[in-house]
Amino acid sequence: MLKKAIVAGGAVALLSSLAVGVPLASYTRCGVSWLRDSASDAVPLEWELKRARQMISDLKPEITDNAKRIAYEKIEVARLEKQLNETESRLASAQSDIQRLTTDLEGGDKYFTYAGRTYTSVQVKDDLKNRFKRFKTRRATADKLQQMLTARQSTLTAAQHRMEEMLSAKRQLEVEVENLQARLGALRVAQTASELSLDDSHLSQTRRLLDEIETRIDVEEETMSVDAEYFGEINLEDSGDEDLLDDIANYFDAEREQPKALVAIQLD
Repeated sequence: MLKKAIVAGGAVALLSSLAVGVPLASYTRCGVSWLRDSASDAVPLEWELKRARQMISDLKPEITDNAKRIAYEKIEVARLEKQLNETESRLASAQSDIQRLTTDLEGGDKYFTYAGRTYTSVQVKDDLKNRFKRFKTRRATADKLQQMLTARQSTLTAAQHRMEEMLSAKRQLEVEVENLQARLGALRVAQTASELSLDDSHLSQTRRLLDEIETRIDVEEETMSVDAEYFGEINLEDSGDEDLLDDIANYFDAEREQPKALVAIQLD
């Protein structure tokens, strides 16, 4: 039952996409690309740099393997050179012998003596024929060896050039990684400086405590000043009460005389 539902759902989705003309493959590729990019962006730069260093380090086995191949090719080239030189030497000797026998036969003699032994002209001619046949075969072999040597020398030169390029590229990658590491370090320092938030809560609490202490001291000093002003010691000098009574009598005497003066002024 579940299988039928899944198949039916897939069929409906397919028909819907065909009906509206929406390419499902493009949506799938877009989704996969977006997920890959999102995952890449989520990886810390420090980790990516570490991965780059590891990838550069992983080049060493490949470089070592290539170096072995170049060494093997050098040995093969040297072997071919030696073989070709030996073949060329034999060809030169064989050519000299062929020319000698040819010259002897051209003289028209019937018998020939070589190394203490006597041969007829027929025997010498047969020997010359065989020598010439072997010479041509050896000459063809030398030509093939020369072709092989030329091809291997060309391959070796290309491999050495490629090896130099790989080593140069590896050194360039190492330099670029170091540069990126320095740039990332500077970036992290700048980010830390801009985002640094110091915890000054204890400092603020200490400031408030000092302010409170100062306020309490001010209050107590002011209280002491008030106490000294209103509740001080007994004055041992005369209070001057007699002068006070005289002042009061003079004041009221002056008030009783003041209306009479006003009346006199009005009568005039």
